[in-house]
Amino acid sequence: MSTRFKKIAVKIGSNVLTRADGTLDITRMSALVDQISQLHKKGVEIVMISSGAVASGRSVMGINKKMDVVDQRQLFSAVGQAKLINHYYDLFREHGIMVGQVLTTKENFSSRRHYLNQRNCMRVMLENKVIPIVNENDTVSVSELMFTDNDELSGLIASMMDMQALIILSNIDGIYNGSPNNPESKVIRQIEKGQDVSDFIESSKSTFGRGGMLTKTTIARKIADEGIDVYIANGKRDNMLLQLLDKKSDVISTHFVASGSEVSSVKKWIAHSEGFAKGEIHVNENAAKALIGEKAVSLLPIGATEIVGDFEKDDIVRIFDQNGQSLGIGKVQYDSEKAREMIGKKNQKPLVHCDYLYLE
Repeated sequence: MSTRFKKIAVKIGSNVLTRADGTLDITRMSALVDQISQLHKKGVEIVMISSGAVASGRSVMGINKKMDVVDQRQLFSAVGQAKLINHYYDLFREHGIMVGQVLTTKENFSSRRHYLNQRNCMRVMLENKVIPIVNENDTVSVSELMFTDNDELSGLIASMMDMQALIILSNIDGIYNGSPNNPESKVIRQIEKGQDVSDFIESSKSTFGRGGMLTKTTIARKIADEGIDVYIANGKRDNMLLQLLDKKSDVISTHFVASGSEVSSVKKWIAHSEGFAKGEIHVNENAAKALIGEKAVSLLPIGATEIVGDFEKDDIVRIFDQNGQSLGIGKVQYDSEKAREMIGKKNQKPLVHCDYLYLE
């Protein structure tokens, strides 16, 4: 078998790993581990992003009605993550493969230093033939600091680790051109940059996870725009991973086609840092036109009309046009006080250099 990619991130959703009664589906886990092990032995570099800890803990503990949602989540994930990683450890050991646990939080992506520390940790693991298994650290994450779900986390990981492809395994064959429950609906096999599929997306959440197809689509578009191919496929189907990566196979899935443009490592970090923005820069019509034009330009003080919020040099800021429409995000070169002094002035250094500017 000749594989399509040599570096992949594989996200395994809660609904793939969990039976209808809330218990872990060890048979399915074992089948996925068999496939990942086969790819690993063929030299494919793999990072796994695995859900299932909360569902795993829930199946062990049952539900205590007296506990609030955050307490339940923290308890279930603490118990469930131990159970989940032990299963993975034992299953991969049968193939002679070592795995390592990486628990992370959204805050770990907020600063460039933390981001690079995480990336280095996983690079060391991969260099030593250890498969990283990543999950959100739900025991310390509270609602406002949580990822939307593991789809968002998997996008960040695929981007951070410069993967060629992100494969999101769910319990559905892909994105349909109608309701998946309608027998006449068909899977959209390929989605190109700029193609609108919003009318087809149902916003309902999955049974055990926090996200739905809307989140998957949003993340998939962003990652594909960064030059990474994204596949949404059914992880409950036998040998799905092997078929997806086989050049000769044409398995049913939705493929978000990677854009041909190269995106630098720092821009990838900025692209996913919107939630950490400390302030805003509003620009005039001419500046907005220049920024969204084909040529890469920096945001100069002469184009700025308003600075909102208090921020330090190197903080993330959001950029808006004269109508309040979001243009993108960037790493600012000055603190907010200095930036306000520079508004409208000519012949100044950029407020946000084009190398540190990500346009939506």
